[in-house]
Amino acid sequence: MTKMILDRRRFLARTGQAMLVFGASGTVMFTDAERSWAMALDRLDAPTAETLLRMCRALYPHDALGDMYYAVVVEALDSEAAGDPATATLISEGVGRLDAALGVPFAALSPGSQTEVLTLMQADPFFQKVRGAVVFHFYNNPLVWRHFGYEGASFEQGGYVWRGFQDAGWLIEPDAEASPPVAYGEGAQP
Repeated sequence: MTKMILDRRRFLARTGQAMLVFGASGTVMFTDAERSWAMALDRLDAPTAETLLRMCRALYPHDALGDMYYAVVVEALDSEAAGDPATATLISEGVGRLDAALGVPFAALSPGSQTEVLTLMQADPFFQKVRGAVVFHFYNNPLVWRHFGYEGASFEQGGYVWRGFQDAGWLIEPDAEASPPVAYGEGAQP
């Protein structure tokens, strides 16, 4: 096995090439304490995407989930903005109002100040657009479901009654009379 030595010059050259490829393709890269990840963007620029990401997290904060889960929402908004000029205008003007609200870019504000700005903008169509996108795209993500312990829809598998209805280990064990044993008879499923 040959050991490849990557000196500083090669590292910088390769990193520069990778950033050039990402920049040309409309991809915005992020790194955080846990991992590196990227958003593929067609319409939105990096500062707008970052502001939307911070807004999504401020609207529905889950400290145990990284930014990459919220990036799904930003990518969906970007996709919609690429196909609809009205949505693109709504997003760009809305982000401008977020950044102008306290005279500091929204992404640079403290969580308390972000909440203050968002509270003032609740009736804004931009706010409602982003809020709806977070509810739909963030909470419909199976990777987010896994974090919350949600196994997904049960309809396709016969419903919850026949599929682990009583296997919730975090619940207190019910009394015997509250949950009597089921007698399987004609028409019942095992």
